[in-house]
Amino acid sequence: MHHANEILFSLFIVFVAAQIGAEIAQRLKLPGVVGEIAAGCVIGPSLLGWITPDQVAVGTPLDVLSEIGVVLLLFSVGLETRLEDLKKVGKAAFLVGVLGVLLPFAMGGVWAHGSGYDWGKSLFVAAAFVATSAGITARVLQELGVLQRVESKVILGAAVIDDILAMLLLGVVVSLQGGEGFDLTHLVMVLAGAIGFIAVIGWGGTRVMRWNSTWLDKPRNAYSPLLIVLALCLGLAYVSTLFGLAAIIGAFLAGMIASETRQQHTLEQQIQPLLALLTPFFFVLTGSKINLHQLASADALIALSVVTLIAIVSKLLGGFLGALSLGRKGAAIVGFGMVPRGEVGVVIASLGLAAGVFSDQMYAIIVAMSLLTAMVTPPILAWLLRSTVNETADQPRDA
Repeated sequence: MHHANEILFSLFIVFVAAQIGAEIAQRLKLPGVVGEIAAGCVIGPSLLGWITPDQVAVGTPLDVLSEIGVVLLLFSVGLETRLEDLKKVGKAAFLVGVLGVLLPFAMGGVWAHGSGYDWGKSLFVAAAFVATSAGITARVLQELGVLQRVESKVILGAAVIDDILAMLLLGVVVSLQGGEGFDLTHLVMVLAGAIGFIAVIGWGGTRVMRWNSTWLDKPRNAYSPLLIVLALCLGLAYVSTLFGLAAIIGAFLAGMIASETRQQHTLEQQIQPLLALLTPFFFVLTGSKINLHQLASADALIALSVVTLIAIVSKLLGGFLGALSLGRKGAAIVGFGMVPRGEVGVVIASLGLAAGVFSDQMYAIIVAMSLLTAMVTPPILAWLLRSTVNETADQPRDA
């Protein structure tokens, strides 16, 4: 079979699996994203083996489509988020972001050291506990139509802060593994660059669009507003990686900028077909990156249970404490919204394996933890959000 034919066949397998998985999940009253991740586990090396590790490696066609899919997803989330709304929850988002990094890092590091790793390697293991997968939570919030709720805005704001801090921690632990030592000056410069990028693009870009967005309609192409903002999305996604941030942060900022245009509602409608086509690749590939054969022992399963429990409790506690100003139910929603690790944990696990820090089994445990948090969280988050909506609806109205 020719290479092009193989690519087309793998695209077909992933896309169809995503649709079947999402349909089954929704019939079971679960978010579609759970079914898509589960479909990835089924067609991946753990069960059917229709998608191999080589097909989802960095730079492969499936990986590229997956990256584009999550970039567009966060762009669409940004389209429904205004900068002024994020400012209103800035304090809570900051606390959630900071505590949601420090607690998992500390608890993960203590567990790794207690498991026999020296402190240098323990910090690398701890880094895998830190970063939230904003794409997974954003998909659930978008499916439920609750992006305008205050808890959703806190989660999205905290995800930006979370990414900055996670990026800095990862930079530190990687440099320690390489024997380079701790360079405070470099760390401060990286932090200043990341914050400066977000501030200039987020604040400056939204002001420009708020002032005048009619120029988006100047080209003759009927879809010119969409094409222009998509170019902005891809451009900022790339630039954000130059500052050490995830590409989705730049995409989210591009969406926030576009949300200030008078064409906002049209853009939201026009981007839906692209999301339907591309975002399933991200979630199916997230599920396909686990190999359950590495976990076929009692010791591995016990370690996985402990690691997953630490990952959930530490992130939930950090988010809950940081968002207590929203009330206990609101804080619980934020806490669970910050739990998924998803592809972020997979990336850090891959770095650890390449650096010789992780064994094959520890790599499988970290990847499995990342995927378990991605699958366990959406149903709980959806239930919490629906229950608060029902409580509000059941409250008697004032005469």
